[in-house]
Amino acid sequence: MEEQHKNILQRNRTGLVRDLDPTNLYDALLEKGVFTHDMIDELRIAGTRRDQARQLVRDLETRGSRAFPLFLECLRETGQQALAELLQIGVPTVQVHPATPTEVVRPVVEPLPVISPIDVDKHRIDPVPVHPVQRPTITPSPPPEKEYFRPRPEGRTRRDSLQSYKMEANPCGHCLIINNVDFEPQSELSNRRGSNVDCEKLESRFKALNFIVKVKTNLKERQIKHELSALSKKDHSQLDCCVVIMLSHGTEVSHSRFPGAVYGVDGKHVTVQNITLYLNGHNCPSLQGKPKLFFIQACGGDERDTGFEVSPDEVHPSSGGEDDQTDAIPTSSSSDSLSLSDEIDARTSLPTPSDILVSYSTFPGYVSWRDTQAGSWYVETLDRILQENAATDDLVTMLVMVNHEVSQNSAKGLYKQMPGSFNFLRKLFYFQVST
Repeated sequence: MEEQHKNILQRNRTGLVRDLDPTNLYDALLEKGVFTHDMIDELRIAGTRRDQARQLVRDLETRGSRAFPLFLECLRETGQQALAELLQIGVPTVQVHPATPTEVVRPVVEPLPVISPIDVDKHRIDPVPVHPVQRPTITPSPPPEKEYFRPRPEGRTRRDSLQSYKMEANPCGHCLIINNVDFEPQSELSNRRGSNVDCEKLESRFKALNFIVKVKTNLKERQIKHELSALSKKDHSQLDCCVVIMLSHGTEVSHSRFPGAVYGVDGKHVTVQNITLYLNGHNCPSLQGKPKLFFIQACGGDERDTGFEVSPDEVHPSSGGEDDQTDAIPTSSSSDSLSLSDEIDARTSLPTPSDILVSYSTFPGYVSWRDTQAGSWYVETLDRILQENAATDDLVTMLVMVNHEVSQNSAKGLYKQMPGSFNFLRKLFYFQVST
């Protein structure tokens, strides 16, 4: 797209986000070749009308020199003449000539070749877990629900002033595990030895926690989206929770909410942000107000953390050996923030990302280590912490335990790893544990 047209879109972003009706534009944009089917699908699940409008304007800037005049045509054809005239002010009339029958396709971000024998995945992670502040405000929607409190375990001090999520359904919810091990040669991604160990541990653990577990292996990018879409269309009304676990290579991508992306075995990635969108309150109504948990074993970048010196009383024995590998792919782009011209969307009910927790195996920009025999540091530690503490501790507390233990490990006697999470839960979360 020409620079002057980009400037016009950016200058009018606030008005477009406020007034644009994206759903009426999708067929016209597809017919004129401005967007592809995949791009339209991603726009449809982007959230509210304003979220979709905001994403549409961003994507439009990447679509070539004919995108702007064709967009104006689409606005006029769908009765949004006022917006078309607003964007046309000060711009010479553009004549759109019939396009040659060449499909306009979205640029595909190809992973760089893996040079070393080390598997690597990328995920950007926020270094500081986000904990929503509990305030005594009244939310108009959804209607008030019965509050659930767990009895205080003997010998334990608990923050019982905080409410906990209802976890009484039998089974308590669905758990989807996507385990990508063997990557297609053209993807130029190495196979992930040791990932089956992770998968078996997590399948067994979440079955023990009373989840309906479904494991899918070696999925391409479109198959990952299909499985997530199928999960979002299930009726979760009689269930209390939903879990998605991704075991794959990863990379760092631009984002506005959740960083990182995971690769399909075909070398095409799905962003973590889009993974969470399938199950948010907008796209999966039967999970509204219920906890949605995402566990990502993949790298947040290609940097290797060598750690820093600490006092002797902070030093603990560390594990890790010659077979440790990483799950990172070189960065495809840096993260960015929302435009300053974007308006804040007022909500009269729960925010769309609420009741979501995304746990990442590593810190933003850094690799995630995996032993080819014992599995990844993160999953091995997470499984053990759940086994030992799920009966007494809430999830966030257990993830802090995981963070601490993984941080004590060293790969090849040098490299470190720091897990983290994005926490948008509104209450304490306790797993069901059989007595």
